[in-house]
Amino acid sequence: MGLTGWERELPDLIQYAVPGFVLLVALEAAADAVMRRDLYEIKDTAASLTMGVGNLLVNLLAKFLQFSIFSALHRFAIFHIGYQWWAWGLIFFADDFTYYWFHRVSHESRLFWASHVVHHSSQHYNLSTALRQTWTGSFMGFVFWLWMPVVGFPPAMIMTIGALSLLYQFWIHTELIRTLGPFERILNTPSHHRVHHGSNPKYIDRNHAGTLIIWDKLFGTFEPEDPGDAPRFGLTTNINTYNPVRIAFHEWIDMSRDVWHAQGWRNKLRYAFGNPAWRQELPVAMR
Repeated sequence: MGLTGWERELPDLIQYAVPGFVLLVALEAAADAVMRRDLYEIKDTAASLTMGVGNLLVNLLAKFLQFSIFSALHRFAIFHIGYQWWAWGLIFFADDFTYYWFHRVSHESRLFWASHVVHHSSQHYNLSTALRQTWTGSFMGFVFWLWMPVVGFPPAMIMTIGALSLLYQFWIHTELIRTLGPFERILNTPSHHRVHHGSNPKYIDRNHAGTLIIWDKLFGTFEPEDPGDAPRFGLTTNINTYNPVRIAFHEWIDMSRDVWHAQGWRNKLRYAFGNPAWRQELPVAMR
């Protein structure tokens, strides 16, 4: 099956959006300076932007590999879904459902958390935080979408709808929008996503939605923002560094060390694939 002209020139919507991202970050920072909310800190913002640039560069290779794998799988498609208007509606829900489970697993399995933790490492919550992205996750997370080309969605459609989802998620990284009223019932909003970034005990591993918050409500991971318990942004144990290399790889290093020192293969596997909070119970004499 040959590629269409659009597939041969796959548009990179995220790269096209970069100037808009930078402009909106600058506008929010200016508004923050006027309002004196202290939402921005220069070194933190610089670290987030550096992580974003690194992510863009890494994705030049990662997206090529993803598209190649999706294209290979699409040759065995069960159905041949084209680019009809109804197919875009169908893939929107399919992608958003898939993103929910990818995002949830990224919090519940340390192997995927090692990449995703980058996005949660800032103790500030602003539009620049949205750009604080992994340098390693793009080579792993796409496995959750492998079912889509097999079902019959074209690879270019899969990657385009994924990019649109990420574009939507940019603007919800702000404290300047408090609530969206009735839209809070259906959409992922700044309020819902602030909860997701909170390190408060009741907010941990909640609100994994991409665009639609309905998945969290269906699968029991929804938590509304409590005005009396404002989210504390960052990690339960913050890494306290602005070094991009440290931000990108600190959890990989910690995980590798834990796996190496763990007693027995079962514990080694749990350190690699189990919940990030899991720790091996050591005999009293070894503590």
